[in-house]
Order: sequence, then structure tokens, then C-alpha cells
Amino acid sequence: MEKRIYPEPIESVVSPEPYERRSFTNAEDAVEALKELYARNTQFLRDCFEALGKGADPSKRYRAYYPEVGVTTSSYSQVDSRQAYGHMPTPGTFSTTVTQPQLFESYLLEQLRLIMRNHGVPVTVAESRTPIPLHFAFLEGTYVDGSIAERIKRPIRDLFDVPDLDGTDDHIANGTFEALLGEDRPLAPFTAQRIDYSLHRLSHYTATSPNHFQNFVLFTNYQFYIDEFCLYARDLMAKGGEGYDSFVEPGNIVTTAGEPRPADCVVPTRLPQMPAYHLTKPGHGGITMVNIGVGPSNAKTITDHVAVLRPHAWLMLGHCAGLRNTQALGDYVLAHAYVREDHVLDDDLPVWVPIPPLAEIQVALQEAVAEVTGLSGYELKRIMRTGTVATIDNRNWELREQRGPVQRLSQSRAIALDMESATIAANGFRFRVPYGTLLCVSDKPLHGELKLPGMATEFYKRQVAQHLTIGIKAMEKLAEMPTERLHSRKLRSFSETAFQ
Repeated sequence: MEKRIYPEPIESVVSPEPYERRSFTNAEDAVEALKELYARNTQFLRDCFEALGKGADPSKRYRAYYPEVGVTTSSYSQVDSRQAYGHMPTPGTFSTTVTQPQLFESYLLEQLRLIMRNHGVPVTVAESRTPIPLHFAFLEGTYVDGSIAERIKRPIRDLFDVPDLDGTDDHIANGTFEALLGEDRPLAPFTAQRIDYSLHRLSHYTATSPNHFQNFVLFTNYQFYIDEFCLYARDLMAKGGEGYDSFVEPGNIVTTAGEPRPADCVVPTRLPQMPAYHLTKPGHGGITMVNIGVGPSNAKTITDHVAVLRPHAWLMLGHCAGLRNTQALGDYVLAHAYVREDHVLDDDLPVWVPIPPLAEIQVALQEAVAEVTGLSGYELKRIMRTGTVATIDNRNWELREQRGPVQRLSQSRAIALDMESATIAANGFRFRVPYGTLLCVSDKPLHGELKLPGMATEFYKRQVAQHLTIGIKAMEKLAEMPTERLHSRKLRSFSETAFQ
């Protein structure tokens, strides 16, 4: 019988030199400290992994920790009640782990400046007690040679920390987190490891770097919209950008304003599951568009991950079934309420939770429709109806016994049906991201009105271009608003994190 050889036991844990907690009264200095600490600790893990591949001691464990930013306040004094974020709800100590501070620099600066201004207290930067998983320590796009792992004679989990699902939940965002006695309360809606998990998923699903994502995000369920967005963006780049810096396509192909598309760019042989396209502006102030495909599962997946980037707004542009006989193909539906039969968020956001319309989003969408179509006031009602949108998880609901679904749709006063909009709006509500929906009626199944093949082609050519123009114009209107106005107090619960 072959004798088994067991590896030597782990003798000790090797970490970088301890980082002394530091206090800051300036947000810029605090963020610089976070960047330096994060860079040091991730570099340590990368160096240790490389050294092990070259024969370093495999009887030690290698560990480095996420940076942490914290703040303590002892006053119940009221801050400006108009503000939706940037202040602590009660006295106490609040903290959050931080990852990729370079990517989140502008976000961190805004949040810390508001806290310092509203409470008049310093913030501290320290090492947390949460280890950085080795997988999240590698720089984006790093190729890890498989032969290195083969030369390491122990399982990676023996030597390094790996992603821990216990640290990637949404208890804070869901409002179900309960701090233990003596434990800091959360300062931000997401922990560093939860963010890292989503950043890696975004790269995988969209084939673009999270760094390219903009603060205003359009979701669609049809490739026609993406094709039109690409034509629009490329035309802008050829004209010099008109305020936009670049256009980024899957594979991180970047076309700079005023320059031709790179001749040596490598186009992916296959598009990813949910390809993303980015029309960029300084400070991530441009527009990202993602083809999420069909269904509430995809809608939840992409918004779960985009949410960690803390965008300023996301909108759903897509097609729907019109449920009223008075609607015509090509009419618009501006959602002001949702019937949620998607079921993918039932465990995170119960269906009894109302998803309110947000005035800033509704006004921007209605104004954009009026400006693009040339209609206003009472005349606008000819082509647009405001009402309840129902989202269902069964694409072929018509093939089942219809009395139940049709009765519920009628009782809810629904005017349109799709498979994504309520999910995107509900996840916007859950993650405090301003949301909205503008759909286009593409068929009327309850009234036997379906598009014939030739009609469909002509319909898409005509209607998609106008619909997309409306979506872009609405986003540009939202981008002109101060962020403190756009991020509504409606989205904040009783005891909120200070970070937006």
C-alpha cells in the first residue's frame, strides 16, 4: 500500500507590519491613506504567492487585511433634514471596510467630506479584522500562471484566505443587520468583500472593466437598443465627443473622442452574457448601457453587482406587452407603480413593500418624451400612458390557464407587462439607487394584436431610435441635477448608513 505524505503543519501567520490607526480632519488625506494601505497589503499577498511558486516556505500562512475607515460621534444634534445621506442617525462608532479606493476615490471623498462637515469630527483609517482573499488581491486583468499553483505543494486555502460567503451578504442593504454588543455599526451599505465579489462578476458578465462604468445606467432587454446606442456613440466620437470623452465596448475597446477606433483592438469572439457599453465623461458622469437579456433573474443579477458602484440613477428601456385596448404598438409606458410577480427578490424585499415613483426620475422621463416627440400636455397622452407595470417570471404565461393572471392584472390596474422592470426598480429601491422605467408597447397579446414579420422590422427601425434618444436625454437631464437632490430621502430607512 502506497504511503501517504502529509504536508508539514502551518507554523505561523505572516502579515505585513501592523498599521497604526491614524486620525484625519481632511478627506483627501484620509483617502490617500486608504489607497496606500490597500496597495501595500494587496502587494504583500501577490508577492507571497509569487514567492511560494519559487519555493518559499509552505509551512506558513500569509494574511493581509482590508483597510477600514471609521468615525465616532457623541451628539444627537440634528443635521440638515433635507439631506438623504452624509450623517449618522445616532451617536456611536461606525466603520466600514474599504476595497479598491482608487476606483472609489470620488465616492469616498464625497462621503467623508459630508460626514466631517455635518458632524465636525475626524475620521480614522486603520487595518480591519477582515482578511483580503488572495483572489481579490490580484490586479484586474492579471494572468495567473497555472504552473505556479501546481508548484505549491499545499492547497491554496491552507496558505491564504479565500472568499468567504459569510462576508458577502446583503444584510446591511436589506436592513436586517444587527451589530453585536460593542461592535461598530456599519458606515456603508456594502462591505469590501461584497464589493470585490461584485466587481469580479461585473467583469465576467459584461466583458468590460468596472472602472468604465458610468453613474447613469440604462438597462435594456433587446440588442436593437445596443446597436442604436453604438451608432449614436460612434457618431459622437467622430464629431469630437460633444462633451463625452470616449466610447468603451466589450473587450475594453476604447475609442477616444475625435480619434478613429483602434486598428489593433481585439474584439471578443463571443459577446458575454450581459455586454456593457460606456459613453464616458469625466468623473464617471456619462452613460452606461447594458443588454441584460430576458428575464427577472438576469435583471437581479446585474443590478446586484452594479449597485456596489453606487450609481446616481438607473433606468429600464425595453419592450412590453400593452394590456389596454386603447394602446397602440409604439406607445410609451411610464411606470409609476409595479406588480411584482418576478419572485427573485421575495427573500430580500417582501412583495408587500411598495416601490414608490421618484419625482425627479418621472419628470425627467416625461420631459424627455415631450421634447423628442414634439408633443406636450394633453397631446402627450396620445402616445404615452402613466400607470402600473407588471413583471412576471413566466414568459409564456399566455399558454397557461389565463383567468388568474388576467384577473390580477385587471385588479392591479396594470397597463403593461414585461419580465424585468419591477425587478430593476425593486433592486434600485433596495440598494438606494434612483430608478425608473420607460417601456414601448411592442404587442398586445390580450387583444390578439401581434406584429407580422415585416411590421416588426419596420417597427424596430423606427421606434428603437426614438426610444433610445428619449432615454439618453432623460439621463442627461438627471446628470445636471445636484446629487443631493437626485438621491431621494424616500429610499432611506429608519436607521441608515451615513454613506450613500
